[in-house]
Amino acid sequence: MSENQRELAPDITADTEDVIDTEEELIKQCEEMWKDMEECQNKLSLIGTETLTPSNAQLSLLFMQMKCLTAELGQWNKRTPEITHLTEDVLVTLGKEEFQKLRRDLEMVLSTIQSKNEKLKEDLEREQQWLDEQQQILETLNALHSDLKNQVVPFSESRVFNELKAKIRSIKEFKEKLLITLGEFLEDHFPLPDGNIRKKQRNIQESNVQLITLNEILEMLINRMFDVPHDPYVKIGDSFWPPYIELLLRYGIALRHPEDPSRIRLEAFHQ
Repeated sequence: MSENQRELAPDITADTEDVIDTEEELIKQCEEMWKDMEECQNKLSLIGTETLTPSNAQLSLLFMQMKCLTAELGQWNKRTPEITHLTEDVLVTLGKEEFQKLRRDLEMVLSTIQSKNEKLKEDLEREQQWLDEQQQILETLNALHSDLKNQVVPFSESRVFNELKAKIRSIKEFKEKLLITLGEFLEDHFPLPDGNIRKKQRNIQESNVQLITLNEILEMLINRMFDVPHDPYVKIGDSFWPPYIELLLRYGIALRHPEDPSRIRLEAFHQ
């Protein structure tokens, strides 16, 4: 061992002994203060509890608190404050302890901040991903808008009017074609009865009434429905052959008036 180490060893031993002596003095002082507090508590317990009435309960409680504080103040006044002489070594030791405590606190704060930074970083990445997706959607919508804008044809009233006229004309032609086809079908499959069939119906004598075809009956019902929609019923006359009327009613093509059986109307298939 060198001479310098021999000189330092006694100094370190002396510093350690001073710290131990100071700690023992502090412990003794704490024990004496604890004994004084126990004495005060015993004195207060010997005083006993007083019965408090509702009227002066708060005043009595304040009075008891004042007694406790006065007794404690008297005990502190009897004591003479003792100043502990802190040497340089003691201050260094206490400083090291404070620095260690401060270091632990700072390390805890650093760990907390680092965890918060990680969470903020994750949030930032998620928000950045969402922003990128929104940018892609916006670019797609802008491209679609540009395409639609290029496809827009200037509006022309005359062109629209001519297109509507062409559609109406086409519909009318189709309607006429349907009516002609329907008339031919009814004429072939539902012809007017001859004279022999008329005489056999209900023993009625031959009449001069001219019967109308099923096609004419249907045309009459259709025109009545669209010309007078609030009263689409048609009166059944002598020119209506009863089997045709029965046929239309049986298959739901025509309906009778709920109050007048002699009137019928076409079923509203278009509604």
